[in-house]
Amino acid sequence: MTNTLRVAMWSGPRNVSTALMRAFGSRADTVVCDEPLYAYYLEQTGFEHPMAAEIIARHESDWRAVARWLQGPLPEGKSVFYQKHMAHHLLPDIEREWLRDFSHAFLIREPGAMLMSLDAMIPNPTLADTGLPQQVELFEQVARLTGAVPPVVDSQDLLEDPPGVLAKLCARMGLAFDTGMLSWEPGLRETDGCWAEAWYGKALASTGFGPHRARTRPVPARMAALERECAGLYERLHEHRIVA
Repeated sequence: MTNTLRVAMWSGPRNVSTALMRAFGSRADTVVCDEPLYAYYLEQTGFEHPMAAEIIARHESDWRAVARWLQGPLPEGKSVFYQKHMAHHLLPDIEREWLRDFSHAFLIREPGAMLMSLDAMIPNPTLADTGLPQQVELFEQVARLTGAVPPVVDSQDLLEDPPGVLAKLCARMGLAFDTGMLSWEPGLRETDGCWAEAWYGKALASTGFGPHRARTRPVPARMAALERECAGLYERLHEHRIVA
């Protein structure tokens, strides 16, 4: 399928990744999928995420089967496969060769805001829970293999100028920008993971990108050291972000 573009968007949690998935899902040429490695990640780690048992029961937990599906044929009339991934779901034992022909991009968010949102869902998160170490590792691997810097989107930039950032992101991936990406119908999708009702709150009610809201308070003292660790990794990606 030489005319198929497979976009692997590597995010961390609480980075407006669902809204970006909605935007791509609004394109007539695109099919999307939602965190296809989540069940495998939960089964292997045993982490007690919201709805963990149900996620494992209802979604594919064999990473090889997931990889085959992500490389498989698309529905008729579709030429773009947008894959919303959490970078930390790509555990070290998962082989990487199958990712070689994908178009990779990265979605990041200012660490303090991300950590405060994540802490509300997973109390006392660790560095690995943020996905930032895995994002940096993947970013450097992709840059080394392709000889080019992969696209990086900062959620603040995206929320402050959705058409400008999306147009540049699409151009970097060889796609024409579609203004239909700026709005969508609210509610659940068949393509949403079963965890949507636990995790997606505001995103399920959204009809487009909301305004950026700067955080107004510091992270709790118990997460101050983690915020500093995240900041160094975040900056390594942030310097390459798309600026509209």
